[in-house]
Amino acid sequence: MLIKNRNELMRLNGAPLLVEALEAALEVADPYRAVLRHVKRVGNEVEVAGRRYELSGAVHVVGFGKASLKMAQAVVDALGDVVRGGVVISPVGGGRVGPVEVLRGDHPIPGEDTLRASQRLLQYLESVGPEDLLFVLISGGGSALFEVPEDGVSLRDVAWLTSELMKRGADIVELNAVRKRLSRVKGGKLLRLVKTRRVVSLIMSDVVGDRLDTIASGPTAPDETTRDYAVAVLRKYGLFAELPPHLRAAVLRDDTVKPGDPDLEKVQNVVVASNIQSLLAAAQVLAARGLHVAILTAALEGEAREAGRVLASVAKSAAWFGHPAKPPAALLAGGETVVRVRGRGVGGRNQELCLSFALAVRGLPVSATCMGTDGVDGNSPAAGALVDGYTAEEAERAGLNPLEHLDNNDSHTLFHKLGRAIYTGPTGTNVNDVFIALVYKA
Repeated sequence: MLIKNRNELMRLNGAPLLVEALEAALEVADPYRAVLRHVKRVGNEVEVAGRRYELSGAVHVVGFGKASLKMAQAVVDALGDVVRGGVVISPVGGGRVGPVEVLRGDHPIPGEDTLRASQRLLQYLESVGPEDLLFVLISGGGSALFEVPEDGVSLRDVAWLTSELMKRGADIVELNAVRKRLSRVKGGKLLRLVKTRRVVSLIMSDVVGDRLDTIASGPTAPDETTRDYAVAVLRKYGLFAELPPHLRAAVLRDDTVKPGDPDLEKVQNVVVASNIQSLLAAAQVLAARGLHVAILTAALEGEAREAGRVLASVAKSAAWFGHPAKPPAALLAGGETVVRVRGRGVGGRNQELCLSFALAVRGLPVSATCMGTDGVDGNSPAAGALVDGYTAEEAERAGLNPLEHLDNNDSHTLFHKLGRAIYTGPTGTNVNDVFIALVYKA
């Protein structure tokens, strides 16, 4: 049972189907299962996504991110005693997974735990020989959990600039374009620090569009951004003029790994889980229940409340006109929106999207949900919410003003009082957000 309060939610319109579809989306994004779908041992070889590697040397495992612990367990279970050792860095840390050390890092801003764990990981890589097989496990949060700054740059510099970019509204592509230039290990530069010519990078995508150079800042991928772009980002957010000379010099030093670099020949990058895979799993469940299914997008972006209104307009079109899908219909979308903070309430992008959607479909035979696959939504303890065409009226009967809650970024307070918030706790994975609407004939 992935949704902790599923029994309480079942009283709501559409909840049985929506919860079943959400749990299917979460299950396919489970890091352990995702890795096992792609990695197996075949005699004296290891097969990864159809490509085989002879076990001519030892197998080593390093990794970083929210999902690294479960990913490491899957590799160890799949390959058994050929795994000699390794180091993975997670937000939890502590103990071992078979022969693999599990260390704690800092998230979302790198700190001393991240630096110590990262230095230990690099120290371990020195023991990996040219004929060994190295697994690098990458997932969301890896940019903060794994960091060794470039010479002349301090961890405090990285933390300050990261924090400033986040506060000023930089998106993940912009943020990581800058971080790559301050780091010894991002932007493909980790490949320069390994001796082996056989590297398999297993990646859980938490980035819209599955950009390899953006997920955890692309430690094993070619950098598709440029120095000029990083400078433009800093200028956009009013930071370039504020940079001290040593940071400005680091940003202008364009030494990331570019497409065509010989170091890229040693790596196989494999995305083992992503938002579109979760949407497809949810869609399969809903189609099997007799609904006409349409996946609208796996690249949903923009402000959450505006996205909610747009998705509501699509649901209205389906209810009134039978397009883009004839009722009974299931409309799905995935991606990651943002919230512009106007108030001081408790909420997150998924709940804000749901509240905006509920206001826009008032009175219609529509049920919907939106949740973060990592189980965390903004500054609330919820993962998302479940709404329908009567949620706004229900709130008003309870003495709540949904418009005021929306304006105050206080969606969780409203949904918690109505018993409509979804609670999972941290799921150990992250493939962005999943939205599902069930639409019936108006």
